[in-house]
Amino acid sequence: MFMEDIIEHKRDGLALTEEEIHFFIQNYVNNKIPDYQASALLMAIYLKGMTSYETAILTKEMRDSGEVWDLSDIPGLKVDKHSTGGVGDKVSLVLGPMVASCGAKLAKMSGRGLGHTGGTLDKLESIPCFDIYETYEEFKEQVKNVGMAIIGQDENLDPADKKIYALRDVTATVSSIPLIASSIMSKKLASGSDCILLDVKYGSGAFMKTKEDAKKLGDLMEQIGEHLNKDVRYEITSMEEPLGYAVGNNLEIKEVIETLNNRGPKDLTLLCLNSGAIMLEQAKIFDNYQDGYNALLKNLENGKAFDKFVEFVKAQKGDISYIYDPSKFKVSKYLIPIFAAKNGIIKKIDALTIGKASMHLGGGRMVLTDTIDMSAGIVLNKKVGDSVKNNELLCTLHTDKDDVKEVIEEVKEAFIY
Repeated sequence: MFMEDIIEHKRDGLALTEEEIHFFIQNYVNNKIPDYQASALLMAIYLKGMTSYETAILTKEMRDSGEVWDLSDIPGLKVDKHSTGGVGDKVSLVLGPMVASCGAKLAKMSGRGLGHTGGTLDKLESIPCFDIYETYEEFKEQVKNVGMAIIGQDENLDPADKKIYALRDVTATVSSIPLIASSIMSKKLASGSDCILLDVKYGSGAFMKTKEDAKKLGDLMEQIGEHLNKDVRYEITSMEEPLGYAVGNNLEIKEVIETLNNRGPKDLTLLCLNSGAIMLEQAKIFDNYQDGYNALLKNLENGKAFDKFVEFVKAQKGDISYIYDPSKFKVSKYLIPIFAAKNGIIKKIDALTIGKASMHLGGGRMVLTDTIDMSAGIVLNKKVGDSVKNNELLCTLHTDKDDVKEVIEEVKEAFIY
C-alpha cells in the first residue's frame, strides 16, 4: 500500500477503506509518512469530506494510536462531557459536582484555553495548589471515591490527534467537520468513559458559527458513537453572548462557587441542569430526564453540589480555603468600569469581541506558551434583553496592564442596543 494512492483516492472523492485509514494513522504516528503527504490527505478530506463510517474508522484508529484507559473496574457507567468551546464557558466545573452529587462518575480530561476561548485547566489552576496532573491509577481512584476527576490529557493518549491537530493548524484544514469530530471523539474515547454528552456551541463566540453547522457536527459525533458502540448524545447551545457574567479564570471560579451555592446566573444554571439531567439518564442513575433534573436542583438547594466541589478540589490538592472564602483570590490592579452610552435595550453582546478583550487584558493566551494573569478578565453587569440607561454600568474590566485604551473601545463596541 502506498500513501500517494490513498491521497489520490480521497482527492477523487472515494471513500477510504479501513485498511487505508489504518495504514495512514499507524505510519504517520511512527514518522514513516512525511508531513507533506499527510497535509495533502488532510486537504483532500477538507475538500471531499468523509462518510460517517469513514470518520468512525478514523476516530477508532486515532484512539488506538496510543494508550486507551480502561475504567471498567470502577462501579457504574462513567460519564464525560465535552464543549466545543466558548466565552465564559465554565459548565464542566458546575456540572461535574452536580452530577457527582447524584451518584454519577465523571471521568474527564480537559484542555487549556487558546485565543478567545477559555480552558478548563487554566480555570482550575487559578485555585492555588490545584494539581491537574494525575497518573492513570490516581485518576481511577479519585473517580471511584470522589465521583469525579478533571485532569490534563495524558501524553500517551491519542498521539495521532496531537500530530494531526498541529498539522491542521498550519494547513487551513481546521474547520473540516470530519476532522473536528474525529479529533474530539478520539480523545474522549481514549479516556475510557462509557457515555459522552457533547455541548456543541454556535454563534460569534463559538467555533461553529451557525446552528446548521453545529447540528452537522453533533450528528456526526453521535453517529461515530453508534458505529463504536458508545452512548453519545449532544445538545446545541448558543454562544452569541458570553455564558454567565464572568469571563476570565479566577473570575469564573468565583461564579462557579456562586452557582453551586444556587446563586448563579440563570443561563449557566439552566444549562447545567439540562445537561446534567441528560447525563444522569445516560448513566442510568435515573430513568427519565425530569427525575434527574429534580435531583440536581435539590442538590443545588441543599448544598450537596457545593460540598462535592470542595471534595473534588481537595482531592486534587487545591486550597479549599479559597472555595469557602472567594475574597482570597487575587484581584487585578485595575478595575475599569464601562458605562452605557445611551438608553436602550441590549440587543447583542458580541461574545467573540468580549473573549478577545479578556485575552488582551491578560486573561488568555495567543499561543500556548503565553503566561495567563489568573485575575484578568471581564465581569458583565448586563445580559442580552436587559434594559439600560445612559451612564449605567455595562461591565468591569479586570487587568494589571497599564494601557488598555484599545480594549476599552473594543468592549464598548461589543454592546449593541
